[in-house]
Amino acid sequence: MSEDPQTILVIDDHPLMRKGIVQLVTMEASLRLVGEAGDGQRGLDLALQLQPDLILLDLNMRGLSGLQTLKAMKAADLDSRVIILTVSDSEEDVIAALRAGADGYLLKDMEPEDVLHSLKTAALGQIALGERVASIMADALRHESQPRPADSARLTEREQEILGLIARGCSNKLIARQLKITEGTVKVHVKHLLRKLHLDSRVEAAVWAVRHAGES
Repeated sequence: MSEDPQTILVIDDHPLMRKGIVQLVTMEASLRLVGEAGDGQRGLDLALQLQPDLILLDLNMRGLSGLQTLKAMKAADLDSRVIILTVSDSEEDVIAALRAGADGYLLKDMEPEDVLHSLKTAALGQIALGERVASIMADALRHESQPRPADSARLTEREQEILGLIARGCSNKLIARQLKITEGTVKVHVKHLLRKLHLDSRVEAAVWAVRHAGES
């Protein structure tokens, strides 16, 4: 990763919470705040304008919700990593956000230092999941239709390699850099392995792969 600070945009419709998050971010030398917004539409506009490395996004907002904002960002093919920071630990919200393309999901009752650690993890290109959120995700995978085991999914050698990197929390961009292939090629491989494993998102694949490590 570059030694330059990672740029971050904060989107939260609660002024006191937003100011607290902004103060937290300014305490970390590896992060540089480039903007803040109090609603989803303004946040989306700023994201497209500023193209930050990281976006910290509240889920429950008036007007354009966090989920709608996230989907709009992904539809615009924004290269930023979007981390949800919310009070909601409901399985429905967690699954919806991660399947919509969120690169992480953190809870507002986390300790400030844990939030900062997760943001630095995200800045390194890794998935940022709070411990409770990871458990919620694992439970959801158990309760839904069972994914296929890796040894019967007929993954190619490259797909197995990429699944291993996903399990380590690597983003598509980080995988592309490590394997010396394009990010577009990584996305194609990820799409194929998700279909073979009967999973819907790369974050699900990361959680699933960690749970099944060493079984095949």
